[in-house]
Amino acid sequence: MRIAVTGIGAVSAIGITCAQTLQSLLDEWSGIGKMYALSSNHTELPVGEVPYSDAELKDLLGIDEPMPRTALLGIMAAREAIKMAFDFRLSTFDSVFAFISGTTVGGMDLTEQHWADYQEEKAIEHIRMHEAGETTRIIAKHLSPFTSHLSPFIATPSTACSSALNAIMLGANLLRTGQAKTVLAGGAESLSKFHLNGFNTLMILDHEACRPFDADRAGLNLGEGAGYLVLEREEDALARGAKILAYIGGYANTCDAYHQTASSADGEGAYRAMKGALEMAHLNPADIDYVNAHGTATPNNDLSESAALLRLFGNHMPAVSSTKAFTGHTTSASGGLEAAICVLAMQHAFVPANLRWSKTAEGLITPVCHTKHKPLRHVLCNAFGFGGNESALILSAEGIDLSEAPLVEISKQREIEISDDTEVNAFVSPAEARRMTPQMRRIVAAAKKAMRESGVEQPDAIVCATQWGCMLQSMRFLQDMIASDEQQLKPTPFIQSTHNTVASLIAILTGNHGYNATYSQRKQSIDCALTDIRTQMALGLIRSALVLEFDEQVETWDQILSLIGDRTENIARASIYIYRKSGLYQIVESQKSQDKSLYVLRFNHEHPIFAGHFPGQPIVPGACLVQIAEDLLSDMLGHAVRFNSVTNLKFRQAITPDKEVLMTISESKCTIEDNVSHVMYAQFAATYMCPDSDL
Repeated sequence: MRIAVTGIGAVSAIGITCAQTLQSLLDEWSGIGKMYALSSNHTELPVGEVPYSDAELKDLLGIDEPMPRTALLGIMAAREAIKMAFDFRLSTFDSVFAFISGTTVGGMDLTEQHWADYQEEKAIEHIRMHEAGETTRIIAKHLSPFTSHLSPFIATPSTACSSALNAIMLGANLLRTGQAKTVLAGGAESLSKFHLNGFNTLMILDHEACRPFDADRAGLNLGEGAGYLVLEREEDALARGAKILAYIGGYANTCDAYHQTASSADGEGAYRAMKGALEMAHLNPADIDYVNAHGTATPNNDLSESAALLRLFGNHMPAVSSTKAFTGHTTSASGGLEAAICVLAMQHAFVPANLRWSKTAEGLITPVCHTKHKPLRHVLCNAFGFGGNESALILSAEGIDLSEAPLVEISKQREIEISDDTEVNAFVSPAEARRMTPQMRRIVAAAKKAMRESGVEQPDAIVCATQWGCMLQSMRFLQDMIASDEQQLKPTPFIQSTHNTVASLIAILTGNHGYNATYSQRKQSIDCALTDIRTQMALGLIRSALVLEFDEQVETWDQILSLIGDRTENIARASIYIYRKSGLYQIVESQKSQDKSLYVLRFNHEHPIFAGHFPGQPIVPGACLVQIAEDLLSDMLGHAVRFNSVTNLKFRQAITPDKEVLMTISESKCTIEDNVSHVMYAQFAATYMCPDSDL
């Protein structure tokens, strides 16, 4: 199937519509300047602020109820995307659509404004709006007249600065597995004193307008905004006469597994993400015409991202620029906003300038300094977040076929919950525990124990579900910020305040470079996490996942929540899930020798994997064969097995479920043939890994 982009919405310091954004890009006009709406003592710091107060935004939107600024920005961009795709004509829109919106700040702007009122039991209506997922719910509520068409599935990825791009990836996967016909995906983020001061403690904010990839760059400028894409199947878009703006080509998320706020010197995570996106799109590096770099203008990011780009593209570097010199770093919204900018660039055939660049230095790429007019067929968009959460998305001018599959059942192999500290010392060293909160130590211990006892030492994905995030450190930083009047704050509480702290921490401690995500959607957070891994398992993107459930009880916040009859609770639960294709096939006969194993398999033509996707002539999806071989090896060895390299994968003939198949597995090769005629169906070379083997 092909996934079309039929609508985009963009709100930032350079415009509150796509038309304004486009004109600013072409005019090389930057929106970075003095604070307008944000009330902070750090007026010396330039920001990329949307030049409207909350009251002015409400007037523009026709809204008079209290809500976070993040929601206001999100509603504006989301409405534009929907209007572009459907022009608000319900007659052209008869399907339920899913809404996925990334954010980290959520309602923090209201929390910091009304903290004193909370203590005095005033402004109770603002308390619920603190949670990230509530912001998404508020945006969804105001997407009139499409509110009645909203899917029950609303999700809030919260992986810091990669949140919006991860939202787009999940949206694409929902389409590929038939869980949605239309998806609105992206992210929104407003400025807040909390994260302005937080970034300031890291000493990575420039006191002048930022200069990405410049030798004299001195840090980033924070920005705010929102960006969304409307995604749908190409066939559905064409059937209703929609204009297709671009196509989703490929995408990938990985973890740098290096540090909570710094990127590795060699850009390992960024390289893996970009390479994974190219592989999904079946493109070569030379096919990319433009890279919209993450390009924050910090000394660390730009050098690390340059290393990854040079490793991937070598001497054939495409045009590269960072549009954060226009908008500032819009953090969780950046992936959605910059994906929308990429679509504008493709539609109008130009490469946006990398403003204020003047000179290079060793190890840095040389960006495009001024607007460059050229056709763009394939564009790569990067978004990298705290915890080494690295995401890359390819947008293409032409349709790229992506595999599709129905949802599958997943198996919980092991669940570990740790509620006290009796087991922590066995899994968390004193050095590791030094800067962790007690609840963080428990979730790390639970995760390590679950991985050890299940035999899945390196899961393909780590996904966390949390309602409130890391509240202890969030409350510490917030209270210190208010008490000190934004002066002399410590960085550690801020570093550990992001929702994805736990998932990234476990990846860093275990050296896991796989998929990494966090969802914050109140009580539905775990449902979002499980939907994500089920979807990826169905598509063959992952085979195993560590799912974390984390929240921590904080007395101060509990006292406030009690005003609305709510409370926090301590949860530190880790579960290992794997995908075994139960019911897809049965082993008719097996024979094992010292150097190989032979299996005769018969496929069940009534299995859901065949339903609706191969009508009339069901065939076994090729991606299943590698996974089945992993299943059989796992059963044979008594450990979960995952191939760490598959080469020379050749499919010579489709397998129909009525055939008996002979699968022969040796240490380095697998062949699949007809058990009677011995016609070769497929073969591949592979090496695999398990806890007791390193073959």
